[in-house]
Amino acid sequence: MATWNFDPTHTYASFSARHMMVTTVRGRFDAAPTGTLVFDPANPAATVVEATIDASSVHTGLADRDGHLKSPDFLDVANYPNIVFKSTRVDVTSDSTAKLHGDLTIRNVTRPVVLDVEFLGLTNDPWGGKRAGFSAEAKINREDWGLTWNMAIEAGGVLVGKDIKLNLDVEAILVPETAQA
Repeated sequence: MATWNFDPTHTYASFSARHMMVTTVRGRFDAAPTGTLVFDPANPAATVVEATIDASSVHTGLADRDGHLKSPDFLDVANYPNIVFKSTRVDVTSDSTAKLHGDLTIRNVTRPVVLDVEFLGLTNDPWGGKRAGFSAEAKINREDWGLTWNMAIEAGGVLVGKDIKLNLDVEAILVPETAQA
């Protein structure tokens, strides 16, 4: 099994949530997720993934909202600077898709999550290396991780939806075998 590192210039983590029950707010983490995967295209079921996101890099395009998301009401980045994912198993669903099971830790709360992953392929890069591409998505209930802040709205419902959609785009670079030893 080969080791691959996330390419920080081509790896992205984003999210979306309902706002006031009628629209969607989107955000991202400006600092690229860091991570590694042990991956062999001939044996995707044996894949192992570890990834870390710098929670303080949350960005929605509105400084006040970003500040609120960084506060103890939500991510509490002063006390919990990282969001961490560690895979536990892979269920291959087709030649290019899989369910990646793992443990997601937010604010020191670890819960299981399943990512729907699509393998986008392999390519040789212009510098003599090899690249692999993946996209992944999941939907989580933020309250499962203790992110329970909310506010009732006059028309009924709440200000922030419970369901958060997570999206990841990962380009990974093969670590040469001599560098792995």
